[in-house]
Amino acid sequence: MSGSAPQTLPPQAAVTGSHTRRWWTLGALALSLLIISLDLTILNVALPTMATDLHASTSDLQWFANAYNLVLSIVLLPAGLLGDRFGRKKLLIGALALFGLASAACAWSTTSGQLIASRAVLALGAGFVMILAIAMVPVLFSDEERPKAIGMVSTANFIGIPLGPIVGGWLLDHFWWGSVFLINVPLIAIAVVVVSLGVPETRSVERPRIDLGGILTSSVGLCALSYSAIKAGESGWGNSVTLSCLAAGVVLLVGFVLLQTKASRPLVDLSLFRSPSFTWGTILATLLSFAMFGLLFVLPQYLQAVLGASALRTGLFILPTVFGMIIGVQVSEKTGPRTGAKANVALGYFLVATGMIIGTFTTTSSGYGMLITWSAIVGLGMGFALPAAMDAALGALSRDRAGVGSAVVMSSRQVGGTLGVAILGTVLNSGYRSHLPLAGLPAVAVNAARRSVPAGIAVAQKMNSTSFLHSVRHAFTEAMGSTLWVCGSVALASVLLALFFLPRGLATAAEEAPEKPREHAVRRAG
Repeated sequence: MSGSAPQTLPPQAAVTGSHTRRWWTLGALALSLLIISLDLTILNVALPTMATDLHASTSDLQWFANAYNLVLSIVLLPAGLLGDRFGRKKLLIGALALFGLASAACAWSTTSGQLIASRAVLALGAGFVMILAIAMVPVLFSDEERPKAIGMVSTANFIGIPLGPIVGGWLLDHFWWGSVFLINVPLIAIAVVVVSLGVPETRSVERPRIDLGGILTSSVGLCALSYSAIKAGESGWGNSVTLSCLAAGVVLLVGFVLLQTKASRPLVDLSLFRSPSFTWGTILATLLSFAMFGLLFVLPQYLQAVLGASALRTGLFILPTVFGMIIGVQVSEKTGPRTGAKANVALGYFLVATGMIIGTFTTTSSGYGMLITWSAIVGLGMGFALPAAMDAALGALSRDRAGVGSAVVMSSRQVGGTLGVAILGTVLNSGYRSHLPLAGLPAVAVNAARRSVPAGIAVAQKMNSTSFLHSVRHAFTEAMGSTLWVCGSVALASVLLALFFLPRGLATAAEEAPEKPREHAVRRAG
């Protein structure tokens, strides 16, 4: 056979290769997701320095994050389709390379505009990496191995978020702000080499058509919905721009669904939702993202504003959540074959709700011990619930639809996380303002203190008022309690959803999906 001719392998070829090689490959995929999630928060600790060096306004600082989030929301669904059509490995390698180049461009940016543009390109690479790395799991691993593989990539995707401030704080202590981006480059280089050597090329045998109408309506709709959540965090849900974008996003996404029902080769095969495992696994994973991002929104603020922790210490005190999650993943892997996804998801959400409700009793004088306890319980619950919910969704996918199905799951989680920050941020801000005693303060001080807890602390310090400083911290702690009650309520509702709707025994993709041509892998013949 010619050395350049592609060879079609048997349907199970992707899951019958070298055992060791496949797990090393999974390590490369997990590393890729770790880098992506690390980048979500590593920027935060560098913002004050960047504001000075780049002469960035407050609006610029917001768009350093918003440009990333908006592009990410646009690219997720098309990434799955393109991977299914053109080959997941080659696009994954290209996306990793793009992410590395964009990281270097971010590091060497000299103006705010350059950094915002580079962050947008960074998100383009990140979106493809996120989808294609997840899509490779049901292709590379058998039904028996898949839960462990999903647990590993889910953990990697999560732990990068709290590690961001730790790594970023250390880098800023030793190097300039660009180092928080430049650290991605050697890690990406390692991932590219391992993926190139260890991942088989896979794509859908059907070569799905590019659904331009579906891509346009879904991308613009998700972008509008995400922007409405971002705008709500800045100006509130009553703002005209917020409401207009929210309405446009809902209309476009409804239109997208209607288009998909009529399209002969749709961007998203709506028959995926005939599977209770896929539907409820996706919904439950999305709700967990809502609660998780809400926790990660309030916890750093409590640590820094109320307990006075530095950015580095803030990251360190979020680690109990990470350790709890790792333990939860390990235990759920062992118990999953006996108890099933339904039990693990329900138990996980119950632990999340328990931790959140304990957290509502946190006060300004609670200290680190109580914080570590309840945040570790929340992490333990996430370790039980998230991999099991993801496995329920991904396990219902045939290998032929791994890319698009994974894109639906990750798009839903991205929207859930964005809405979690926006909605829970609104609860936090309104609670903070309602508990803040402002009588007798000058109008300038009132307006400043109402903006956020860091601004309120700055006002108290400028006034040299210990009593007002205590009032600001107390107001935030009360507001955090209300926010955690909302998270806990969502978690309790999710317990019921898991018990009533998630199937007890998860069907395989072959059992749940309509009969379709099977996935194939192609490789170069030597």
